[in-house]
Amino acid sequence: MSFVQNIKKGLFGGDDEFEDEYIDDGPQMVNNNNSFGADPGYEDEEAESKKSANRVVNINATTQLKVVLVKPERFEDASTIADHLNNKRTVVLNLESANKEISRRLIDFLSGVAYANNGQVKRVANSTFIITPYNVDIMGDLLDELESNGAFY
Repeated sequence: MSFVQNIKKGLFGGDDEFEDEYIDDGPQMVNNNNSFGADPGYEDEEAESKKSANRVVNINATTQLKVVLVKPERFEDASTIADHLNNKRTVVLNLESANKEISRRLIDFLSGVAYANNGQVKRVANSTFIITPYNVDIMGDLLDELESNGAFY
């Protein structure tokens, strides 16, 4: 028995039957960085990357859904509206001031854009449609009423 073990035995008394067992106290911090010949800024960069890897981000703060209200009067406005749909924005399309032919062409074109993006086109009034991306769902009593009256697109 070594000198240190004799002192332990004298202080704590008797043989410790758990003396040779390994007890895991949980995670341990080990620093294996060798600073021999390393860049002085290397550790700072590594520490920054570790800090950014453990960052918690609030999803609600980063995601902001936008609704775009448009009232096109000509078919040339369709590309701008399609860009909004491709950027995952909800579009409320008011066709009151467009003639029937342009309205039909706009609805056909934007229905194709919505389909390509897994979105939906729904009529909410006589000349008003709402076009939503895949991550937006529309619900409410008004939609049920429009669907039962046959005004649902």
